[in-house]
Amino acid sequence: RHLEPRAVLIGIGAFLKNAWNKEPVIVASCAIGLLGAVLPFLSPYTKYTSMLNAAVPYNYPVPVRDDGNMDDVPAHPCEPKGRSLDWLKNL
Repeated sequence: RHLEPRAVLIGIGAFLKNAWNKEPVIVASCAIGLLGAVLPFLSPYTKYTSMLNAAVPYNYPVPVRDDGNMDDVPAHPCEPKGRSLDWLKNL
């Protein structure tokens, strides 16, 4: 049996109206919970959060002293090595 989309929407609307009339607190709490689950996917900040998570390493290295033969180890902790975060400044 095939249901028409309009009939399905009317049925859902009737159900929500009936539920709101009987238990408004439960309907409101379900709506807030659904909004809380969906909102992070609609937020524009999700893109920047994923970019920040990609830029931050999972494990931080133990500080080592550079003996002059290590290219990937900064000579000083403030020396800029690794991926740049300039895109964060330009937001």
